[in-house]
Amino acid sequence: MPVPQLEDDKIRVIRWDFEPGAETGFHRHGWLYVVVPMMDGTLHIEFPDGSSTEAQLKAGVAYSRPAGVEHNVVNAGPGPLSFVETEVKAWPG
Repeated sequence: MPVPQLEDDKIRVIRWDFEPGAETGFHRHGWLYVVVPMMDGTLHIEFPDGSSTEAQLKAGVAYSRPAGVEHNVVNAGPGPLSFVETEVKAWPG
């Protein structure tokens, strides 16, 4: 599933590939992150309190989230799904 692309002291870039129904498992991001979907798809996002939401992804349309959110991400669509996630460890400068 996760395939590291690049990592240094400022960023970490990982490509994620999911078959239908595949999930990340619960995790928490330590840094702000940006996701760029490589294809259209649907994510089911679960939170530790039992709540959940769905997100529609469009190929090439990025979104970002702050550090600290704990969640599990599931490919809720009928086909494979891939995206590239960039975590920002430190601002340049």
